[in-house]
Amino acid sequence: MEKEAGVILATERYGSAESWKYYGKEGVMERRRDGGEGESRGNSIIGVFKSVFLPQGYPESVSNDYLQYQFWDTVQAFSSSLSGTLATQASLKGVGVGNQEATVAAATVTWLLRDGTGMLGRIIFAWLKGSKLDSEAKKWRLFADVLNDIAMFMEILAPYFPPFFTLIVCTAGIFKSLVGVAGGATRAALTVHQARRDNMADISAKDGSQETLVNLAGLLISLILIPLVTDNPILTLSLFFLFTVLHLFANYKAVRSVVMETFNEARLSIVLQQYLMDKRILSPQEANQREPVFIEFRKTVPVKLGVRLHEVVQSPDELNLALKQNSRPYLLGVRNGCICVCLGPEASVHDEIRAMCQAVCLSSKLSPSTSREQSHWEMVHESHKLMDTIFSQFLKGVEAAGWDIKRTLLDWDEWRVEWKTKSD
Repeated sequence: MEKEAGVILATERYGSAESWKYYGKEGVMERRRDGGEGESRGNSIIGVFKSVFLPQGYPESVSNDYLQYQFWDTVQAFSSSLSGTLATQASLKGVGVGNQEATVAAATVTWLLRDGTGMLGRIIFAWLKGSKLDSEAKKWRLFADVLNDIAMFMEILAPYFPPFFTLIVCTAGIFKSLVGVAGGATRAALTVHQARRDNMADISAKDGSQETLVNLAGLLISLILIPLVTDNPILTLSLFFLFTVLHLFANYKAVRSVVMETFNEARLSIVLQQYLMDKRILSPQEANQREPVFIEFRKTVPVKLGVRLHEVVQSPDELNLALKQNSRPYLLGVRNGCICVCLGPEASVHDEIRAMCQAVCLSSKLSPSTSREQSHWEMVHESHKLMDTIFSQFLKGVEAAGWDIKRTLLDWDEWRVEWKTKSD
């Protein structure tokens, strides 16, 4: 067959999607698709669809969890679009659309108050929780979607409580502003994870195209729904709850499908606890499946990273206790119910991982009540010894298991301290 076609001069491929061969025969070069005839990526309907809605170089240019995450993200966006239509209709009805007694001024004031309180909420939330959105992207992504559903439910109910309508829609506006910050920031964090060729912009653009297509489909369905639900509160609430259940389920599946190879506090704690138990290193897939994705309110001993020196030690004697048996560029102590870690300016990423591992070990031996006692230096010294024994092998193990130890998503603050011992 190849003799009839001629001599193979060159081959080319487009990722794993398609490959071509160039044949030379009697002074003519001919290009043929490898593996039989067929349309190329750019010519077939499926090829055009991939070009429009998937990042260039897919699937090699994205993480392995990209397709599963995007599928569930599409489902949740579709159901959220339909729920949003019901909420918008209720809001418009509440401000007086269709009511001859309502004034334009009153409706405008209500809308401005709603937007204004939302803007303030956005600023305050970004100030308080902005640094958490990278390290706990899954939790805050799911939190944002739950809060979005609550806000839409409030908007649907608001018209049935006229005296409190403005208060309800303003509260819903605040919730939606938090959703905007948390949802947008965590989407960016997940895009960083998905981009494997420094192609964040392409992935973000294609994600926007996918969402626009979904919203267009939702718009078409909404045109059918609106006449049915108008002046029918029972049907409105029934459809809203149906879409909300689908929305929350799809969001849960979406964040559960994400497999991050970088350590945050939860993933590092899960991997370390398993290693201390049976010397087995969990893969990123296994650890991500165990990682909690809901905001937790149970009482645990919190860990504060990158704190000021006085949050760890408050006297020269305590400083010497903190430095005892510790040759690493960080200090660790227990203060006011928290495990606090003070980082030196020369600390590497590996030192950050080690400090967090030591804090996790110490946290597992304390309870919220006992952590408020003044002296825990013996336990701190024991944790130093434990790290000297296990950390080197643990670090080699996690790297071999596929974890990225060149960077972390640990929530370090920016304080860096240079300390001196008595010998200095």
